[in-house]
Amino acid sequence: MVKPFVPQLVYVEPRALEYPRGRELIDKFNEMGLEIKHTTSHNQIRNLPGENDFQKYRVAKSTLVVGVRKTLKFDTSKPSAEYAIPFATGCMGHCHYCYLQTTMGSKPYIRTYVNTDEIFAAAEEYMKERAPEDTRFEASCTSDIVGVDHLTHTLKDAIEYFGQSEYGKLRFVTKFAHVDHLLDAKHNGRTRFRFSINDDYVIKYFEPGTSRLKERIKAAAKVAEAGYPLGFIVAPIYLHEGWKEGYKEMFERLESALPPHAVKDLTFELIQHRFTKPAKRVIEKNYPMSKLELEESKRKWKWGRYGIGKYVYQDEEQEDMKDTLGGYIDTYFPEAKLEYFT
Repeated sequence: MVKPFVPQLVYVEPRALEYPRGRELIDKFNEMGLEIKHTTSHNQIRNLPGENDFQKYRVAKSTLVVGVRKTLKFDTSKPSAEYAIPFATGCMGHCHYCYLQTTMGSKPYIRTYVNTDEIFAAAEEYMKERAPEDTRFEASCTSDIVGVDHLTHTLKDAIEYFGQSEYGKLRFVTKFAHVDHLLDAKHNGRTRFRFSINDDYVIKYFEPGTSRLKERIKAAAKVAEAGYPLGFIVAPIYLHEGWKEGYKEMFERLESALPPHAVKDLTFELIQHRFTKPAKRVIEKNYPMSKLELEESKRKWKWGRYGIGKYVYQDEEQEDMKDTLGGYIDTYFPEAKLEYFT
């Protein structure tokens, strides 16, 4: 079982101590006996311990930075929500394929932002623009926020904030099972709690440092009992020997664990494995022993957003994936909504 994250090293930027949450967190980390250092900016963490890039990368992934989010202009976040809402950046997991490895580049440390009231105020402005339509905010575009929230409780506050909101809804996804502190949050059905799931092969070989499938399923059942709308992202769908049996077993286990009421309003999102040339370079550097298949000649080239191309599966493989997993969803969760396959 993966234990809840505890940072090896904590950095704090001076402005964070002007906010109540910043002071509370530093008091908490002092009580925990953690080493705390100061930094001028959460974007400028230098001189991390380690004799080489490999060691420094691993230290960075266990470093937490307490900072202030200065940019309060939210990115758009299709297809899962209208906007990304920034409460944290970075992740303590070591998923070999993760896109954060390239988007975060040389800054793989975890950042938590303490100016939540300012972030909520910015969200309010976005909601006003779209009212009376609902506006959905995705809280996990740049992080797995559940993985750090047992320490920060930022997400819990956000759930309760949107629980009282007239036109806002919150969404996030996690690979971590440390959800107990979120079960009593006053969500009022306005937060969709999603879990990223995969078959045992993918989790075993490519998702070190995250909760195992049985732990995620157990956590999902708790979340369902707490009345949250529930969702699952199957990602990345990865073709390996025995993949059809592996994914079938995953759906069977999920179906047997969820309470009956949870399947009435269930969503699934299906995302095939893909990679870019820059991602391949970073993966091979950070995880040189990875079994991840990154052979360009076996894939199809597809233009992505912002002119960056990516390698996806061949058309017939994509059809097989969609038909197979879509069929499992129809069989085990006939009332669920498949939001997209990409």
